[in-house]
Amino acid sequence: MELYLDPMHPGLRYGYTTGTCAALAAKAAAQALLSGKIPDSVSVRTPKGITVCVPVEKGTLQNGAAVCAVRKDSGDDPDITNGVLVYAEVKQAPGEEVRVDGGIGVGRVTKKGLACPVGEAAINPGPREQIRHAVLAAAEELESVGGFEVVISIPEGERLAKRTFNPRLGIEGGLSILGTSGIVEPMSDAALLESIRLEIKVLHAAGNERLLITPGNYGETFVKQQMGLFDAPMAQCSNFIGDTLDILHREGIKGILLVGHIGKLIKVAGGMMNTHSKYGDCRMEILCAYAALFGVPQGSLRRMMESVTTEAALDVLKETDKLEPVMDAVTQKIAQEVKRRAPELPAELVLFSQTHGTVGKTAGADRMIALFRELREER
Repeated sequence: MELYLDPMHPGLRYGYTTGTCAALAAKAAAQALLSGKIPDSVSVRTPKGITVCVPVEKGTLQNGAAVCAVRKDSGDDPDITNGVLVYAEVKQAPGEEVRVDGGIGVGRVTKKGLACPVGEAAINPGPREQIRHAVLAAAEELESVGGFEVVISIPEGERLAKRTFNPRLGIEGGLSILGTSGIVEPMSDAALLESIRLEIKVLHAAGNERLLITPGNYGETFVKQQMGLFDAPMAQCSNFIGDTLDILHREGIKGILLVGHIGKLIKVAGGMMNTHSKYGDCRMEILCAYAALFGVPQGSLRRMMESVTTEAALDVLKETDKLEPVMDAVTQKIAQEVKRRAPELPAELVLFSQTHGTVGKTAGADRMIALFRELREER
């Protein structure tokens, strides 16, 4: 059965999490082990209360173990794990417990701050409980008692994990088995926000009271190549400026240095705390408003408004000799908006351009940069 979102999002189809896939594969393998026959399909009820039924694509019975696989379906969510096979190997074991571990393609936790202890497979508590419940349900259906050992594997996991946050989180060797509801809601920002939260939590758990925050790869490259901060504790926040500030405050971070490209952070000067283009594009309007305040001629303002990129607009602004005062004013306004969103979080700011380098900096930014350099020397 295919499930779709509400009428406000017509045609968008739900998927199911890696945790649900692992539970499905584990239940199928348990059924195969106890019955001696590979099932054609398997079903589980997710924590969200939705029953998922899928085909069992691969299955073997040998050496006292059963292995079954199901294929991940992410629905209409742009998930890199869509279509991968999730395997479960199930064996009977002494006692009454269902012990769950990760095999090939499932990551191992190497840093504190995550839901799983260091050294364990990156199978979150919710999915672990799903897997245990699914195996026990199979045992009950087939009137069996005793304990079980379950190993979850994703053969493509190590390759795919390189495209996720896992390496930054200290999860090595593969993907994480995730999911709280068991269902993937398409086009949801929740998963990315959770990744940001986890990255911040891991950095904090490692003893970092101050963090460097940047929206994306442009910022990270600038921080390393132009600022020389190769080892600074750094997290990417994507477009979620406001949400990330909220997370930083809740996690107890003592201070941040926000480093961002003019084309992204200029929107914050206009009060946009999510800078995704779907929420608006006020880049040129804000730049031109500040340029006008500093007496930039109308002809130059028109050229700025007609610019396709903020880099091109800054080129025009530089011709008028007003680049520095305008960028100083814009930087201060961005800092004010950050302060308004997170008044108790000490925050400094560096604003840069690919062409013009650093174009804005708050008064305490150099001191924050020095602290990060000192931290590097101590290590």
